[in-house]
Amino acid sequence: MPSPGQELSSIDFESMIGGPLVAVINAQAQAAMSTVNFIKEVGFKKPSAEQEAGGDTSTEEPIYVSFKYPKELSPYVPAVPANPDATPPIPATPAVPAVYETQELKVPILTILPIPFIRIDLVTIDFNAKINSVEYRKTNTDLKVNASLEAKAGWLWGSAKLKVSTSFQRTTQQGNSVNRTYSLAIHVKAVQDEMPAGMERMLGILEGAITSKPAATA
Repeated sequence: MPSPGQELSSIDFESMIGGPLVAVINAQAQAAMSTVNFIKEVGFKKPSAEQEAGGDTSTEEPIYVSFKYPKELSPYVPAVPANPDATPPIPATPAVPAVYETQELKVPILTILPIPFIRIDLVTIDFNAKINSVEYRKTNTDLKVNASLEAKAGWLWGSAKLKVSTSFQRTTQQGNSVNRTYSLAIHVKAVQDEMPAGMERMLGILEGAITSKPAATA
């Protein structure tokens, strides 16, 4: 009769646990490559045809986003009514409108976009096994009795004849019945990881490259 311990020892736990962990590692690697591709596709210009023809694809230029906005050069000054009774008298002065100048702001696009840095934070593997082992023994007994009576009777005498036939049959069945139920649940928790030091430094350099200048007039 198989025991639950023998049933569990036959399970390949190495593959059952190692398989999901390898899948998690591959998922982490794919997430890292997705971040690299995002930075290259979104943040930098693709090499020109001349650079590709010359084999120079190592130098990439960041993509800038240009904004135009009005910059106030001098504020609005409200009008002042005349006051001749003041000492000294205050003459009336008209209102002075504010003076604006259109500025053009160039910002690297990587500094204004959230960069995905996905990291696997927690992996939980739940394995449940339910093993029901039953040993059974079944015995069937069958007994048959057939009887017949023949009798002859007359005056002061008689005779009788009894016929009996019997049959006996006994059948025994035995064996083992094992029911197995397995379930595997994998819980993966992913979080937005902190920005790497190199990426943070690069973004700091790009932030220093933000420029603001008067827009060119047509």
